[in-house]
Amino acid sequence: MASTSSSPKYNVALIGLGTIGISFAALHLRYGTGTVKVFDPRPDLQLFAESSLPDYLDPSPGAPKLADLQAQGRFVICRSLQEACANADVIQEQGPEKLEFKRNIWQTIEQHAPEKAHLWSSTSGLPASSQNQSMQDQSRLLVVHPFNPPHIMPLIEVVPSTTTAPEEVSFATSYFQQLNSRHRPVVIKKELPGFVGNRLAYILFKEAAFLVKEDIVSVEDLDAIMETSLGPRFAVQGPFKAYHLGGGAAGIRGFLSNLGSTIQNVWDSYEDFKLGTGEDASSWEEKIIKQTEDVYGVPDQAQFTMRDTQLRSVLKTQKTQ
Repeated sequence: MASTSSSPKYNVALIGLGTIGISFAALHLRYGTGTVKVFDPRPDLQLFAESSLPDYLDPSPGAPKLADLQAQGRFVICRSLQEACANADVIQEQGPEKLEFKRNIWQTIEQHAPEKAHLWSSTSGLPASSQNQSMQDQSRLLVVHPFNPPHIMPLIEVVPSTTTAPEEVSFATSYFQQLNSRHRPVVIKKELPGFVGNRLAYILFKEAAFLVKEDIVSVEDLDAIMETSLGPRFAVQGPFKAYHLGGGAAGIRGFLSNLGSTIQNVWDSYEDFKLGTGEDASSWEEKIIKQTEDVYGVPDQAQFTMRDTQLRSVLKTQKTQ
């Protein structure tokens, strides 16, 4: 699906062009109609964009290629943050997950941003209220947290701080609704570490790590269990809907009544352990890393392409439900 006349025509500046940034560039280029400018201090920015971005763009016959987009002035690699911010309607940051960096970059962006530019952070867990402490106008900043890769995954968590202006929330929500019918912005009502999507993902990962750490299951078999049970289920229904149907005619009330004691027993059996601390932390982390690398090797472009193809297939199936 390419850009349409109804797509939002806003100029977007992307500050930071790593894994998330390159994917967002593809999203804005494919479905938007404005200019996408990118800036990153990495010395190989031009080479990285030219080697990575084509794999993320619309593969359909006749769809514009990277060279076409550059010739049309729709994709511009900038040599300074100031150049990237000039004439931007949206300035979106996806730099390192370090609070000091975020505060400094927003203070700098604010100096060069057009007065009415909308300011977004694609952080995975640092709330806007922590990032905006050095800003003159804290009402302009909010979080737009994607699931990786954002050019394919529909969810965008829109997370305002208590000082974010309501119109900024409305604009961000409207932008992604208009951008692509597949993308789904969801407003998170309160700031908390990891927002919502990552909190669910990380608690599942914690239990997966525990099960491997304790030799209850291997990395390979844990993934097989997920891919043949919860993965397909949660692709078509969230946990509340799933367990509502799991309760039969009595719905979730019946489910909790029938399985409440079993659920509580499982909850009570969870053990707490931490990353990077404790006597055995390094050993269990290395255990998980080694098993994962032994099974999957080092990620390469073929694996990323396969992932994207499979994700598109799942989302296509979702759409037909």
